Amino acid sequence: MPETSKVILRSVADRPLTEVMEELLKFCHWDTWLKPGDTVVIKPNCCTAVAEIVQSANTDVVLVEELCKVLLTRTKNVFVGESGHLRQNPWQAFAASGYDEMAKRIGVTLVNFSEAPTIGVDLDPVGKIQMPRQILESDAYINVPVLKTHAMTYFTGALKNQWGCVPDCRDRLRHHTQIEQLLSSIQALLKPKMNIMDAIVGMEGRGPVAGPPRRLDLVLASRDAVALDATSMRLVGLDPAKARHVAIGGRRGIGHFAPEEIEVDGDWKALSTKFDPPPADFANRAMFFATQYDWFVKYILGNDRVYYPIRDTVKAFRRAIAAK
Repeated sequence: MPETSKVILRSVADRPLTEVMEELLKFCHWDTWLKPGDTVVIKPNCCTAVAEIVQSANTDVVLVEELCKVLLTRTKNVFVGESGHLRQNPWQAFAASGYDEMAKRIGVTLVNFSEAPTIGVDLDPVGKIQMPRQILESDAYINVPVLKTHAMTYFTGALKNQWGCVPDCRDRLRHHTQIEQLLSSIQALLKPKMNIMDAIVGMEGRGPVAGPPRRLDLVLASRDAVALDATSMRLVGLDPAKARHVAIGGRRGIGHFAPEEIEVDGDWKALSTKFDPPPADFANRAMFFATQYDWFVKYILGNDRVYYPIRDTVKAFRRAIAAK
């Protein structure tokens, strides 16, 4: 690993996104890792199909479109993929965010990793897990997360977005208690050629889907996922040390974590701000602890007649506490 990592920070408030995207790709030396005709797989964050929150919860479809347009000047083999959740599939999330229309319009292919072929790989510390063959066999994989807080992991960015590369949602639920170490292992396996942080509209507070949106009109990019996450957190006033998965990534040597090891190209003083951090959430932590047990996923989390009344009760309790 080089002694330092580089992160680019740009505003899109008064510049065309196409122009900024070309600058990001050039900054990450895309001409050295993408040859004509290569296969590219893009992983956005499409975590919800709820239309009211896709703008802040999911990766901006216009950003992905501009990325694809530049890539298409060099190769026609461009794929955009996501995995399914317990109650929704990627096709629903793609449709809610406009990805299906975008893909048809410009000629890229959408992929549901949960339905596509997989390869079994060993990931520390849990052992064998199935991962998407298409990413592992691609010539270039690009990671495009959203800058958001997270009620479980404090922050979700480049490293956490790759949790959605695990095709089987039950694997993700089963291993959630070991997510902080697993995210480093997934990063070391997939080795994205570049990571683009969508901070056009982010989310603060109770992220990744229930917090208020924050419009920043920013994008960041780096070849180092750890450096990008740590820098993005510092940009919005969050403490990177509280995102244990990012700190672990730095300690394991998969990327740079300390500010003195990261060079930022951008107007930091003018563009930095402060996010409300995620509140302590006992209910979320208890739920994700219990997901390691198959009976809990089958009879409680996966049972609508049980899950929704519990969820609604927890939401009502949160509202009552917030009103005090």
